[in-house]
Amino acid sequence: MEIRGNFSFALTLLRWFRENGRDLPWRQTRDPYAIWLSEIILQQTQVKQGWDYWERFMHHWPTVEALAAATEDEVLREWQGLGYYSRARNLYFAAKQIVALGHFPNTLEEIKQLKGVGDYTAAAIGSIAFGLPAAVVDGNVYRVLARHFGIDTPINTTEGKKVFMAMAQELLPDGEASAYNQAVMDFGAIQCTPQSPHCSECPLMESCVALREDRVGELPVKLKTLKIRERHLIYIYIRCNGETAIHRRGPGDIWQGLWEPWFVDSPAAVPYGAVLQRQNVKHVLTHRILLADFYLLEIGEKPALPSDYIWIPEADIDNYAKPRLIENLLLTL
Repeated sequence: MEIRGNFSFALTLLRWFRENGRDLPWRQTRDPYAIWLSEIILQQTQVKQGWDYWERFMHHWPTVEALAAATEDEVLREWQGLGYYSRARNLYFAAKQIVALGHFPNTLEEIKQLKGVGDYTAAAIGSIAFGLPAAVVDGNVYRVLARHFGIDTPINTTEGKKVFMAMAQELLPDGEASAYNQAVMDFGAIQCTPQSPHCSECPLMESCVALREDRVGELPVKLKTLKIRERHLIYIYIRCNGETAIHRRGPGDIWQGLWEPWFVDSPAAVPYGAVLQRQNVKHVLTHRILLADFYLLEIGEKPALPSDYIWIPEADIDNYAKPRLIENLLLTL
């Protein structure tokens, strides 16, 4: 697909970015560690929420060496509330990879070897920290390019990914990879938004195909392939002489490595004396909807539990990283 006027498109975005770009703390540095940390945090997370977590991580672990020297529990605890906890585990693993390498990787090939880093994240880190000529393609970029150039190839198909990646790379201006990538992402986040984009104030309105053809609401095209499933969870918080029982979730399931109260797999397994505190508490994930029941069991003698449960003072429960759902349930107590 031939792209006409790409210089004008890029120049317009760069001019818009200089006047309207977001003032974010990780943009005030070329430290690849700080930039990498921001990109991992902002995967599946809005900037407003991720900002506080980035500052918290930079305060606790100002260098990659400091992060690598932490424990996984400490990292998960600081990540608590952000969700998608595999990102935190990957972040911790990658920190150890970087320390073992002896320097932060500075080529796309090396950056992609880091755990949890795909094409988009590698391009973002590479272009912003090292000036590498690599175009980023995320949801904002898909939307801006699809609307401006009138592309209706579905973005979640193999063909669509190839088309948009090639287009993004062709549009990348020489020597301006860092500014341009940040410009197109900010433009999608601020100007060309998913709902109610500011078309009447858009500096690209005269050349926007979607606006001219009244297809702004139709682009980009995404095939509906995701099937949402429901899952029912039953938790029992045991209160026994100032202690409670928790266990860490194992691999291969949601919330791997996080802690939770006693979990049973059916209502019939709820012990006598447990009092229902909350029922069908809804928690929405990307691929499923969780409905949780939460019971309180106050007893004077510890019950027999599976071997992976540990007993801790109730006052210490905040020291253990827990899923957001469990945090919300515990507020009932």
